[in-house]
Amino acid sequence: MGMTIAEKILARKSGRSRVAPGDVVTVGVDTVILFDNNFLPTNWREIKHIADPSKIVVTFDHRVPAPTQQAAAAQVAGRAFVKQFGIQRFHDVGYNQGISHQLVADYGYALPGSVLLCSDSHTCSAGVFNCLARGVGGPDIIYAAIKGETWFRCGETVRYELTGVLPEAVTAKDAFLQIAGIYGDHATMNVEFGGSGVAGLSINARKTLTAMAAELSAEFATFEADTALVDWVSARNPAAFVPVLPDADAQYHAVRKVDLSILEPLVALPDSVVSNSQPVKVVAGTKIHQAYIGSCANGTQDDIELAAKIVKGRQVAAGVRFIVTPASQMVYRDTVASGAIGTLLAAGAMIAPPTCGACGGGHMGVLGPDEVCLTSTTRNFKGRMGDPSSQVYMASPATVAASALTGQITDPREFLSLH
Repeated sequence: MGMTIAEKILARKSGRSRVAPGDVVTVGVDTVILFDNNFLPTNWREIKHIADPSKIVVTFDHRVPAPTQQAAAAQVAGRAFVKQFGIQRFHDVGYNQGISHQLVADYGYALPGSVLLCSDSHTCSAGVFNCLARGVGGPDIIYAAIKGETWFRCGETVRYELTGVLPEAVTAKDAFLQIAGIYGDHATMNVEFGGSGVAGLSINARKTLTAMAAELSAEFATFEADTALVDWVSARNPAAFVPVLPDADAQYHAVRKVDLSILEPLVALPDSVVSNSQPVKVVAGTKIHQAYIGSCANGTQDDIELAAKIVKGRQVAAGVRFIVTPASQMVYRDTVASGAIGTLLAAGAMIAPPTCGACGGGHMGVLGPDEVCLTSTTRNFKGRMGDPSSQVYMASPATVAASALTGQITDPREFLSLH
């Protein structure tokens, strides 16, 4: 009986010949990422030893630049930790800073077949690179840094076979909202993406699907390795790796097909992501106060350039704050070079520095009482982005950009069809 991608990696990293659902295994960890929240005074404790400084990444992303004294103190503690252990892969505020999950993509930190840990829940984003990546608790991160290992219980795997090509103005975020809307949560299970439709998705688009898998409560989210993925990683990291494919006779909890070619723009209604999606036409006309593009799921170059294409030559509606937050300084520089940032600025958007920012209600776009936001970020729970009385609708960057122009939730196809 064969194994899925997750099962094969767990077996390889635990030294076992086979791993099956229900097994508890101890595995070696290849990459441990610590970010600014880990260094907050309420979380941080002095560490005397780490297993391998070359396997540690430190980045500041949730509150950058520091908006409070507490956030600033966390960054001071983080810099001291980096100096203490000679951490080379350090992303301080400045040139190479960004959201940790975007930095994984920018710098090739997630190698196919490896295990990567961080204590942010959207760490599963890195699974786009054919590895096992998971968010774990703060104590588990410290243990992994000190011991170089962690443990997992292997869950069953649901495989999504992607076919077809996304229509114009329909994105991977819409594909996720389709999956979340129909199938609900995937608690204790892994998600595996494959199929002929993968070839038509950019790495950034695929990363949206793995990042958003956290909202399905999935344990791991993985993609099959193909030439595009191997080329992406090899161009950014010279280390050797061995891609992992599922066995032909792998056993799945379910195999589900998603035809990308028939998808339409979707919107998740406020307060829940799963089992809460509707076609954009159902909520079209809903007045918004803020339109937000960013986060580890949708702050990529693809997302920002798509938004710029929609708003080019047009103006943001009066009374709407359109905030665009690149996921990293590298993405910021690339979108400046491509002209996308200039186009967005000309339309009336505000460009924020690379940070998690308003996605988690930290800063740079927090909502006030009774405000309505349409966001392309990762979560829309009550109070997630600010005041508990505010409402957060979730959609693709295309839908967010189109809605920023009209001041109400709008089908993006109305604008892209004109270009």
